[in-house]
Amino acid sequence: MLRAFINVFRVPDLRKKVLFTLMMLCVYRIGFYVPLPGLNQEALAKHFKQSGGGAAEQAAELFAMFTGGDLGQSTLFGLGIMPYISASIILQILTTVVPSLEKLQKEGESGRRKIMEYTRYLTVLLCWVQAVFWLSYLNRSELVYGDYAGTYSFAVMALTGLTCGTMLLMWIGEQIDEYGLGNGVSLIIMSGIVARLPNVFIEVWQGLNFGGRVTGGNMDPQRVLFLIVSFVAVVAGAILITQAQRRIPIQQAKQTRGRRVVGGMRHYLPLKVNHGGVMPIIFASSFLLLPSWLFATFSRFRVPPADLWDFLYYEMQPGSFIYETSYVAMVYIFAYFWVSVQFRPKDLADNLRDMGSFIPGLRPGKRTADYLEAVMERITYVGAGFLSVIAVIPSIVAVQLQIPWRVSAFLGGTGLLIVVSVALDLIHRLEANLIMRNYEGFLGSGAGMRIKGRSY
Repeated sequence: MLRAFINVFRVPDLRKKVLFTLMMLCVYRIGFYVPLPGLNQEALAKHFKQSGGGAAEQAAELFAMFTGGDLGQSTLFGLGIMPYISASIILQILTTVVPSLEKLQKEGESGRRKIMEYTRYLTVLLCWVQAVFWLSYLNRSELVYGDYAGTYSFAVMALTGLTCGTMLLMWIGEQIDEYGLGNGVSLIIMSGIVARLPNVFIEVWQGLNFGGRVTGGNMDPQRVLFLIVSFVAVVAGAILITQAQRRIPIQQAKQTRGRRVVGGMRHYLPLKVNHGGVMPIIFASSFLLLPSWLFATFSRFRVPPADLWDFLYYEMQPGSFIYETSYVAMVYIFAYFWVSVQFRPKDLADNLRDMGSFIPGLRPGKRTADYLEAVMERITYVGAGFLSVIAVIPSIVAVQLQIPWRVSAFLGGTGLLIVVSVALDLIHRLEANLIMRNYEGFLGSGAGMRIKGRSY
């Protein structure tokens, strides 16, 4: 593996891509700490710390994990890359229901550029909407300095800063896609998660309690050992489910060209078990933040029946039975929803038919499409089950073992799944470039030593 990393820097083209990617990520980390003027950063950090692991703190942690930003600091990149991701998802869903966008998508490179232009415009609109809600929250919580609170100049300056920060992140991601190595948006999110790792280790160390020596917490050896074991288990499970595939046998039809008979080869159509990635968890966690906020609002203003809202508010807190059950149900719902948006069995069956390929025992066309849809429904059930386990681990560990949410969210959960998925994709790209230039991969030479998907 060390030889493979050395070979990466021996190839000039690959070396330029790696160094360019690292340079862009350094620009992102520098902008991450550029604060917005007019905000009391100390009061803002204390405000989230005093939430005591409640919904506000967990919402901020989830937002920072999924977006690459951090509202707890309100810096230039406070909104992160989420407006761009949301705009991309909205346009992707609209292309399946709006005929004009679907036609535009089939036009090739020119249509893709037009859709990307619409995505940028929608990103600016979402940035302004999210920034307005966030600044109104800061003003209500008295986290803005008195000279700036409620002024028009501060509102324009903050809105412009947050919007430009997100657009700069979008530009960095696109530059990495074109001139760097890997998916730019995914690398930005992964770097934001990895950058929080030292703080997690420091928090664990400060909370150690060995032999009655208390250093500020209740992290005894049993809890630390459990975190290590769960970390290794989740990493192994994340790699397994990310690489897992269901391989559908494909037979190529024989064709006669002159006196020669070509075709007849047998290959496989890989279907990923976890086709939706981490998107179902992101949708589910974001969706469950709304009921908790509504119940808390009704309870605070004593809207009748007040006892019912109090009960529902406490039951919708992470760790409770109703919350975890709803979380699992939402993960399954959004997993199937995302697969229905991304996976199109009819188009896939038509492409196989046009290429002269077919699944043995099935007629091309509708029978093939129905079979692929049935297979994808079954393997999605398994993939959604794994995502459900990943999703509920942090909250159950945090509540049952009284471990801080920031620790449990990173050492076993969605953040770890994101890091593993992006790291595997980056290794795949590096290995493909090395093998293309006759270098050994990360696991040595030979086809049996290359990183491949696990088939089931």
